[in-house]
Amino acid sequence: MRGACAVAGVTVLVVVGAGVPGLASAADGGSGRPDLSRFYTQKIKWAACEDDTEAEAEATGNAKDVRCGKVTVPLDYADPAAGTVDVAMIRMKSSASGKPRGSLLLNFGGPGGPGVSALAMSQKEFGFLSKGYDVVSFDPRGVGLSEPVSCGDAEQNADPTDGPAAGDSDDPAAVLDELRRVAKECAATSGPVLPHMGTVNVSRDLDVMRQALGDKKLNFLGFSYGTRLGAVYAAQFPRKVGRMVLDGVDTLTEPVAEQSLATAEGRQTALDNFLAWCTGNAGCVFGTDSRAARHSMVRLVQDMDEMPLQSLDGQEFTGQDVVGVLSQALYSRQAWPALSQALGALLADGDPRALIRMSGGLAQGVRGDVPLDNMSAALMAVNCADDPDRPDAAHLEKEIGRLQEEFEEASPVFGKSMLMPVLLCFGRPAGTSYIRDDVRDVKTPKLLLVGTRGDPATPYRWTEETARRLGSQAVVLDNKGDGHTGYLGSTCVQDKVDGFLLYGETPKSGSSCPADSSG
Repeated sequence: MRGACAVAGVTVLVVVGAGVPGLASAADGGSGRPDLSRFYTQKIKWAACEDDTEAEAEATGNAKDVRCGKVTVPLDYADPAAGTVDVAMIRMKSSASGKPRGSLLLNFGGPGGPGVSALAMSQKEFGFLSKGYDVVSFDPRGVGLSEPVSCGDAEQNADPTDGPAAGDSDDPAAVLDELRRVAKECAATSGPVLPHMGTVNVSRDLDVMRQALGDKKLNFLGFSYGTRLGAVYAAQFPRKVGRMVLDGVDTLTEPVAEQSLATAEGRQTALDNFLAWCTGNAGCVFGTDSRAARHSMVRLVQDMDEMPLQSLDGQEFTGQDVVGVLSQALYSRQAWPALSQALGALLADGDPRALIRMSGGLAQGVRGDVPLDNMSAALMAVNCADDPDRPDAAHLEKEIGRLQEEFEEASPVFGKSMLMPVLLCFGRPAGTSYIRDDVRDVKTPKLLLVGTRGDPATPYRWTEETARRLGSQAVVLDNKGDGHTGYLGSTCVQDKVDGFLLYGETPKSGSSCPADSSG
């Protein structure tokens, strides 16, 4: 889900062409385009998953019906001989008594979210869809088990706006030097997949997966960032689109700065709603005054950044670690009681263990062979690759102080962490302009877009804006509830999405689900 990973202040070097690669396929022989036939004729060999994934599947579902595999895709679609990437996949076999209608591919968002572990741990949630489909997910290139990118130790001190070493906004030149240092370390740590990150390439990988699964059309359910991926696929491969749902709709037009600012504002609103709920219940550690509670939360983050808590093994738990847990827990009202108790233990007893446990559970199981910073490193790689805007050094030096004030005003809790994605694209080559300029007016079957009014990460206006860009084929379902995305939090949304994907039942555009329909 977009922004679902706690932004840890890391980035990667991204080199992406200004346009979209040629849409070559196995049928393009003789066209002068690169020959991709060997990728489009491969078959997936499904086998038992590796130990970690198998254990996740056993803990939450029926592991015998879950199998893992991979597809091989070009590192560079413009030059298929330059190398390949193995994309890890997972399949939950259909429970249909007859032949399923094909595969349904899921993307859980991020960017940077691993799909293999996510589906292994959420089989029950997608069990009804498996009545008609083999439910499939994957780790996008550079993520999880698909040649993960990493920034190594850069994540540990990658806040160029904090501390005397970086200077702070009173010394913009020092900030820029620190940004260059972080970028250099990220580039040195990551492998050859790094310059080929970005949604345009992941969309093309998605089409290779579709063919390898034996499907003539792509049936797709994308959450948060996955909606950007689905929209790009619809523009690149309109004739290959089957039934597609985009839930928690991302923007296709706003630059990284505007996206991050909107997310900071959305998270602050969600935090204010949580604190109002908490102070309205007996036993809230913040008392009964929601305004005082907001000030207490700001002080908590500031104090813990200045004096982090230390565990027995020497690990620090900082204010930004608290922010990371808040970012995740606020995505779902169902997590609010546990968050209230965990914050109570922290404030009353100085005990962060409950928050740390929440952080681990919400990270969706980072495997031991995947770098700990992979999700945040991949998030930065994709977002920078998808954004053509790059301020030069002179402009950024002039603007950095204003940006800090703007983000602080948008959210005194989340502003700092959400400013980092803006700064950490500095110095990277401009990303592709294809998404902003060309993903519009798609000629596909009907697309179902789900927007949630109280979404802290993808504001509802993005659903409306993206629907207008995609054109007459975009049907909007208005979820009047809270939380990030609708399918897993609203029985009404779930029923309408299931009906669309399984039976082709398209809601009337503008249909809504009530706020009290959450399960």
